[in-house]
Amino acid sequence: MSDLVIVTGASRGLGLALCRQLLAAQYRVLALSRSETDETKQLKQEYPAFEFVTVDLADLSQLPALCAEWIKRLGRPYALINNAAVGYDGVLATMHNSEISSVLTLNIEAPILLCKYLLRPMLLNQRGRIINISSIIARTGFNGLSVYAASKAALEGFSKSLAREVGKAGITVNCVAPGYMQTEMTSSLQGDKLDSIKRRSPLGRLATPDDAAAAVLFLLSEQASAVTGTTLTVDAGSTA
Repeated sequence: MSDLVIVTGASRGLGLALCRQLLAAQYRVLALSRSETDETKQLKQEYPAFEFVTVDLADLSQLPALCAEWIKRLGRPYALINNAAVGYDGVLATMHNSEISSVLTLNIEAPILLCKYLLRPMLLNQRGRIINISSIIARTGFNGLSVYAASKAALEGFSKSLAREVGKAGITVNCVAPGYMQTEMTSSLQGDKLDSIKRRSPLGRLATPDDAAAAVLFLLSEQASAVTGTTLTVDAGSTA
């Protein structure tokens, strides 16, 4: 039976690109998202190895039971890819406290708890991969995204320490940090703003979700068995 990979935030953008590449590479995929899309429905029709589950990961209290149910039904996972995230564009001084809490819950607490409960079967198997999706904003900063940046920087720090905890069990923990990608999130960046971002890139373009997904697939592979506790940046060189 092929290895099971669990992907959060799987219905669009990078998450969807990940699901497509994982399925093409013969992995079984459990895709998690708050809502289903036409694209995920299409994947269900095309691939028997693809399963989609609607779940609100911000409801932290349900995560232990959900993880136990997935393991019981689908077997021990080989990998967890924490991709689901939320970001509110706005200066901190006027951001509502509930928005701050929402970002930290989904971007930090949920990935930590998913790692906690899905690591246990990986430890039993003495093999596994955890890949947390960060962002170049964790290191570059960005006006209006201070809380989002804090959550991604925290995710990178968490990943480094967790890599040290579980390395002896044959489990690697890494981050992939995409730059600006051609997704719905950047669709408003048209004209001069988009051109200036492209000009900053040595490659003269934005990275795509498929570019970032390919980096994740490398980290899942045997060829990356000696790579752990690090952050792989996929930004078309914009932070070079």
